[in-house]
Amino acid sequence: MDDQALLRYSRQIMLDQVDIDGQERLLAGHVLVVGAGGLGSPVALYLAAAGLGRLTLADADRVELSNLQRQIAHATADLGRNKAESAREAALALNPGCTIRAISEHLDGEVLARAVAAADVVLDCTDRFSSRYAINAACRTARVPLVSGAAIRFSGQLAVFDARDPDAPCYACLYPPDGSGDEALSCAESGVVAPLVGLIGSFQALEAIKLVSGAGTPHRGLSTFDGLSGQWRHFRVPRDPACPVCGPA
Repeated sequence: MDDQALLRYSRQIMLDQVDIDGQERLLAGHVLVVGAGGLGSPVALYLAAAGLGRLTLADADRVELSNLQRQIAHATADLGRNKAESAREAALALNPGCTIRAISEHLDGEVLARAVAAADVVLDCTDRFSSRYAINAACRTARVPLVSGAAIRFSGQLAVFDARDPDAPCYACLYPPDGSGDEALSCAESGVVAPLVGLIGSFQALEAIKLVSGAGTPHRGLSTFDGLSGQWRHFRVPRDPACPVCGPA
């Protein structure tokens, strides 16, 4: 790091849990963010600001007027633009020293597998269950940690699934693929309060920083937040021995 970088990241470097070594790991790290909307916006901005060396932002959608209520990486002038490209520009404005790649297509199949395998950590910021299951399976195969976030109405949740730990559960252990219920709803159908996605996205960014830098202990289990009461709850998530993704072959 040169003097400018030392000054830029000085407030993190002075933390004993990060220090110079942790900041160097961040600068050498690569995070894949799938989804550049409500959750992906604060994720992209905070990771770039914190000095994550390489970011890959993937989103096939375009910015719409209804997105601007909560997707803070996009502005009115970005209406009609691809979200990954718009978020890349916003993150680079914060930190031009960050290398940021935008993928303006839906990640699936081999393309998803390659993108996941190239990353140190993957953040699932999508709102489709089909995408969540595909990302989870790819992370499990590549043994890459997955930070999963979700937000709807006034409720948010976060979980970290670390495939490097043979005893860790995966997303399909928490939500079996044949499940149904409120978790299948989307923001477009049910609405979401604006700051909630910022809170959960910031939580995801924090976990990514911890995983890459080595600071602290990665989150375990499932944390849920009720925005109407301001209460957090934490649940243990055991590994499902019959899980179709991480169970015995």
